[in-house]
Amino acid sequence: MKVHIIGGGNLGASVAIGIAKFTKDNQVTVTRRNLAPISHLKELGVTITTDNTSNIQEADVVILTIKPYQVDTVLAEILPVISSKVIASAVSGLSIENLQNKIGENHSAVRIMPNIAAQFGASATCIAFHEKNKEKAQPTVTLFQGLGTAPIIDEKLMDAATVLAASGTAFALRYIRASMQAGIEIGFDWKTALEISAQTVKGAAEMLLEEKGHPEQLIDRVTTPQGCTIAGLNEMELHGFSSSLIKGIKTSLKQIKG
Repeated sequence: MKVHIIGGGNLGASVAIGIAKFTKDNQVTVTRRNLAPISHLKELGVTITTDNTSNIQEADVVILTIKPYQVDTVLAEILPVISSKVIASAVSGLSIENLQNKIGENHSAVRIMPNIAAQFGASATCIAFHEKNKEKAQPTVTLFQGLGTAPIIDEKLMDAATVLAASGTAFALRYIRASMQAGIEIGFDWKTALEISAQTVKGAAEMLLEEKGHPEQLIDRVTTPQGCTIAGLNEMELHGFSSSLIKGIKTSLKQIKG
C-alpha cells in the first residue's frame, strides 16, 4: 500500500514508524509544516514533505492525524486533486457521517483511533466504518493489525475507545511510575526499579493477549494463600486502586463528551 499521512505530530509520526518497521511492502509519506522534528523518519525510508498534496493521487489510503480545527482547511486543499480514496481519520470528535459529508460519496470514510505505541508495533487501534465501506476499509484494518491489535467497533464507542486506548497509555504509565517509586522505597535504584516495573507490565499484558483469558485467572496463578501478593492486592483495593482507575476513565470520557 501507499500510505499518505497528513499531520506529522506525535501520533502521525508514530504510525509512520510502525508501518515502516512492522509491515512489509508499504510506502509512507508524512506531511508537516515544520519538517525538522520528523527528519529522522527519512532513515526508515519514509518520505517527508511540507506539501499535503505531494504524491497524494497515488495513495491507497489517506490518514488524517490533525487537529479538529484543521480538518476543513486540509480537505479543501486535498479534495480537488484526489478521487476514490479511503480517508481514515484519527481526528477526535469527527464522526464518520460528518467526515463522509465533507469528502463526498466519491471517497470512503473510515474512523481510526490508534495510539503512539504504534511505533513499537503495540498500538490498540480501534476502527469504525459504515457497512457500505467494509470492503474498501479492509486494507486499512489489515495495515493497523500489523501495528498491534485493530478491533472493529461500533462508532458510538469511539469516544470510549479514545479514553481506554489513547488516554489509557498515560494511565498505564502512571501505574508504572508508581511501581517504580515503590521499588525505590524498598531498595532499588530508579533505573533498576523502572526496568523491572515496565517489563513486568509488558509481561502481564503479553500473557493476557496470548492466552486470551480473564485477568483474574492469571492473578490466581501468582496469589498463594497467606502470601505477599494477595496481601498487597487487598491493601491496594482498600485504598481504592480499582475504583480510582475506573473513576478516572469515566471522568476522561465525560470530558470528551463535554
